[in-house]
Amino acid sequence: MDLHTALLVPHVVAGGAGLLLGPVVMALPKRRDRHGLAGRVYVPVTVVMTTTALALAALDPGRLWGLAIIAAATLTTALAGAALARRRPPGWLAAHVRLMGASYLSFVTAFLLTQWSSPLAWVLPTLVGTPLIALAVHRLPPAARRGGRPRSAPAPAAAAAAPEG
Repeated sequence: MDLHTALLVPHVVAGGAGLLLGPVVMALPKRRDRHGLAGRVYVPVTVVMTTTALALAALDPGRLWGLAIIAAATLTTALAGAALARRRPPGWLAAHVRLMGASYLSFVTAFLLTQWSSPLAWVLPTLVGTPLIALAVHRLPPAARRGGRPRSAPAPAAAAAAPEG
């Protein structure tokens, strides 16, 4: 088996797994149980798919440079989204949904580019997926969209400085 085939086989398997797993992860309720487990599978699948994509692009940079850019974006957004889910800083959930959604859009874009020679393959996933990600963020509880603090609560410094009356 040559190097190209040795990289292509795990790339295709991981890419297919990511394309199938993404909607499953998105559909599960955003809790640590099944969603978290599925996410802990999605991220390593993404790592395999993107590292093999980068290696394949290194073998044929003239033809595959665009896919290397998508692979880097996929890996960056998936790892950043996973890091947010682990650390859970204020406002993490909306950012997590956006980042993981973006990583999946990269999966779809790369898949379309390998199957369809139209320039639309570069933009269609983003045109369709971005409003869907925005809708998913909008459906989060209001506190999750705002960073965890209710809007009506005054800032701690403003509350301390307010005159009693």
